[in-house]
Amino acid sequence: MAAPWQDVLRDAAAVQEAAAVAVDAALLAGVLMRTGEQPHASGNNPTAVLHPCLQVVNYAPFTLLPSAVPRALFEQAYAVQQDFNLLVDAISQNEEFLEQTLASTIKVDDFTARLFRIYMQVLEEGLAQTVFLGINRSDYMFDCRLDGTAALRQIEINTIAASFGGLTSRTADVHRLVLKVLGKTEEASHLLPNNPAKGLASGIAKAWELYGSQRAVVMFLVEEVQRNIFDQRCVENELWNRNIRVIRKRFRDVFEQGSLDGSRRLYMDGQEVAVVYYREGYVPQNYDQQNWEARLLLERSRAVKCPDIATQLAGTKKVQQELSQPGTLEKLLPGRPEAVARIRATFAGLYSLDEGEEGDRIAATAIAEPDRFVLKPQREGGGNNLYGEELRQVLEKIKDSPERTSYILMDKIKPQPAVNYLLRAHSPLQASQCISELGIFGVYVRQGQELVLNQAAGHLLRTKAIEHADGGVAAGVAVLDTPYLV
Repeated sequence: MAAPWQDVLRDAAAVQEAAAVAVDAALLAGVLMRTGEQPHASGNNPTAVLHPCLQVVNYAPFTLLPSAVPRALFEQAYAVQQDFNLLVDAISQNEEFLEQTLASTIKVDDFTARLFRIYMQVLEEGLAQTVFLGINRSDYMFDCRLDGTAALRQIEINTIAASFGGLTSRTADVHRLVLKVLGKTEEASHLLPNNPAKGLASGIAKAWELYGSQRAVVMFLVEEVQRNIFDQRCVENELWNRNIRVIRKRFRDVFEQGSLDGSRRLYMDGQEVAVVYYREGYVPQNYDQQNWEARLLLERSRAVKCPDIATQLAGTKKVQQELSQPGTLEKLLPGRPEAVARIRATFAGLYSLDEGEEGDRIAATAIAEPDRFVLKPQREGGGNNLYGEELRQVLEKIKDSPERTSYILMDKIKPQPAVNYLLRAHSPLQASQCISELGIFGVYVRQGQELVLNQAAGHLLRTKAIEHADGGVAAGVAVLDTPYLV
């Protein structure tokens, strides 16, 4: 699965020159993140810490060269995305399925339990929301089989705050220039156009339009510390270009300023909110008691939530594991055998650790052969999974405890490594053995029971050195990349 620039990788002088060009191109194109040390600070100005408009920024980490991706698997990932959109939407409307699937998890996982309690409270009160917007990203790796062929295997589907649709819209242009500098003009012309930011914004815009108020705004719910703000701004600017007003607020702002009127319309500072786009709220650290109250206020409102809490629960690892059980997909997508087959073809082996004989057997197998598996908690954001000896130690500790039901077990995927250079600020330039993960963005909008939009909205390739088992770009492990189809 090698890309056609092995000759370049052996030319140290050419690599040095290309890296310098690449970094400047990334800065020029806006492939940027705020720095971690002082995300609101700038240079030597001591007042800048207090002034969020003055920022220290640097280029977001990325590969020097595009990475090879098998064309057939790339096309397979795109072809199944609308099916996954349908599936997530179906799960979010199926109260019985969510209640049964998460029953064991919410007994031992407080975060999932609190989300579930809000979900039930809102259902009991009656949904005010009539338009539903899903923005998800289905992530895959390429499993190298014994015969040398590769298979597409889903890692997870992210149903909340699926990031890097903005920055990856700009990364291909950087790689196109790098290839030209290295004398690979023909290869540069083969890099695919890719603009997830535009696709994500089209979904938000459609939901805003169906909400039915020209004066209402789109609210980005954002973190206290916004390192990845430029990724969000790419989507935000697409909305401004459509003359849709955008505001940015944190949970604490919602708690202090948010209110509902008699029709449960949501207001922030007197402005009606049509769409709430979450870029926050997916891990326990995002919440204190005030933030939980703010989340409940948002969920009770008529505003279109992206995602609503049912859709966030649809993205939990326990749901992912349950989908792999025989007959489950058929129940959720009745009359769609082709969609079921396409979805099932992407699944890796997934196993329940629920209490009982089968869970005991799976736990014992994983303890005996930990390198065969990945242990996954009910968490998003990267850097949470357990492998190898750490997996064995954790399972040994919790094997006889109900706590084990807060995890699922998955077959470990074994991709074929390839050499590339990972460009990070303040890091030496050196070749690394790397593996990649492909994400496909999906967008859908439903009004009542009618699906009015369902599309794949672009792709994201992230690459990391093989010594790192887990973690994405925001977690500081993976870097942005561009697929070169082979």
